[in-house]
Amino acid sequence: MQAIFETLFDIVYLVTVVTLGIIMIAKSNGRKQYTLYGIMAITLGAGDSFHLVPRAIALCTTGLESYTAALGAGKLITSITMTAFYVILYYVWRIRYNVKERKGLTVAIWALAVMRVVLCLLPQNKWLSADAPLSWGIYRNIPFAILGAIIIVLFYKSAKETNDSRFKFLWLTVVLSFACYISVVLFADSVPAVGMLMIPKTCAYVWTVAIGFNAMKNEQK
Repeated sequence: MQAIFETLFDIVYLVTVVTLGIIMIAKSNGRKQYTLYGIMAITLGAGDSFHLVPRAIALCTTGLESYTAALGAGKLITSITMTAFYVILYYVWRIRYNVKERKGLTVAIWALAVMRVVLCLLPQNKWLSADAPLSWGIYRNIPFAILGAIIIVLFYKSAKETNDSRFKFLWLTVVLSFACYISVVLFADSVPAVGMLMIPKTCAYVWTVAIGFNAMKNEQK
């Protein structure tokens, strides 16, 4: 039952975010923020597929233990593409709120992103092993969490200051996704039920994509 539900859920998720991303790029009409938003959505779906597709195959066949290496490699790729997702979202913020300066902030965003990717690529993570250390799961997520916190603050403050009703909840989607994700990283190994938080995390990402898609549609009217 878990295999069927989870597989169907993941298929709907991947198809939804990639489809919305393609539509946004096609209908952005030269509006760079929505072109970037579409690229961001496709990056999200394409990156997650490297982990979710092997997981679906594993659940529907011989079990997760038989696909340890494939799942680990998928998690590595997803970790990198999720970092790219937030870097792109940062540039969406700059364009939407017409931010011209703040070079120091841009340097910080890129420094955190590069740090996260480098930490993910280090062999100590043991991505392809069944006994990947929790400590490195924490290390590589420190710059990622800081990056997420910056994005949360930026969108919260800017949406509030400009009375941007269409993006007023975007900060909340990032809060929810990170709250679920960090909980899974820290506790899923000792309390497997915590892994179910990946469902609301995924829903939060769909909400993030939907916010941009709906904003584009409303601005076309």
